[in-house]
Amino acid sequence: QVHLVEAGGGLVQAGGSLILSCAASGGTFSSYAMGWFRQAPGKERELVAAITWSGGTTYNADFVKGRFTISRDNAKNTVYLQMNSLKPEDTAVYYCAAGVPTSGSYYRSRLGYGYWGQGTQVTVSS
Repeated sequence: QVHLVEAGGGLVQAGGSLILSCAASGGTFSSYAMGWFRQAPGKERELVAAITWSGGTTYNADFVKGRFTISRDNAKNTVYLQMNSLKPEDTAVYYCAAGVPTSGSYYRSRLGYGYWGQGTQVTVSS
């Protein structure tokens, strides 16, 4: 059983930056792919970015467009999401997820992840 705890959310002005972190415990962190998803009110949860167990490959949503960077530190059992040039439409609850996706499409899908954090709110004001 993997336990995930997100941190770093908050209120930021448009154009600003935030760094989200997700600390994992209870499992072998380096065995899992990690993903960041987000869910805005009234919308489905969607992929933001994902990273393979080694950190060698990342997957990004189209809306990221170079603004966000996912990274991981397997020695610290932590995955990060650096978010720059934030926009009001980035406002959502951001969730960390761990899993063993079997293909590129599963890296991008909620179905590829079996463990989820409780989420952290990110609010971007205009």
